[in-house]
Amino acid sequence: MTLKAIIFDVDGTLAETEEAHRVAFNEEFAAWDLPWEWDRDLYAELLAVTGGRERIRHYIERYAPPKAETVRERIAELHRAKSERYMKMIAEGAVPLRPGVARLIDEAKAAGLKVGVATTTSTPNVEVLIEATLGRPARDVFDALACGEEVERKKPAPDLYELALDKLGVSHNEAMAIEDSRNGLYAALRAGVPVIITPSGYTAEEDFTDALAVVSHLGEPDMPYEHLSGLGWSRTMITPSMLARWIDGWAGRPSTPPPPGLPV
Repeated sequence: MTLKAIIFDVDGTLAETEEAHRVAFNEEFAAWDLPWEWDRDLYAELLAVTGGRERIRHYIERYAPPKAETVRERIAELHRAKSERYMKMIAEGAVPLRPGVARLIDEAKAAGLKVGVATTTSTPNVEVLIEATLGRPARDVFDALACGEEVERKKPAPDLYELALDKLGVSHNEAMAIEDSRNGLYAALRAGVPVIITPSGYTAEEDFTDALAVVSHLGEPDMPYEHLSGLGWSRTMITPSMLARWIDGWAGRPSTPPPPGLPV
């Protein structure tokens, strides 16, 4: 099959946004007079649950923190306030894109490929990140956005990738996914889309056995990536021509079932 599209995750993949999310959560908890503090270790654990509202709900159910009952019915409101705080941080330039992201997007579009997003974060979060980093509206940069509020099941369910494929008008074996997490890896694989992994600060220790390639970042001419596993060991940057060659070897594979213990 011919490569026709590249689909990017957002948080951790386009940019190292998770630390900004963590800070925004903690600041909003304080604003609500909640004695909750998500340190890096706890937040790394909570990231196994995709979706901000879902993460708060899981934290309440798992840890029964003080004052949980005062917000149990207001989780959506709390998360909305946190998102506004996060978007303000991003709009002020708190988080740059990761190496190679802007380059690969530009090269893909120049090669006639479609470029999309499949992310559990919200559309406004994507829009503010792209405007802050690339100075253009997200819908001018990407041909399709598939965002968390559009599906009921978040990653590692395949729904976001299936939605992105539908919006882009391509089949599963005509697209390549760029992800940073195990949940994202299996969301794409369940939809039949092969995956390149660029681990983020919160996902570096995860198991990416089923990825086509794992590299430290997408690479720049003056900043070669570190090859971690899989394809690409002799190269320095992820390029559209590389992805086009790799997808030829992927075509026809069945979708990959999740390993035991990974949530649906």
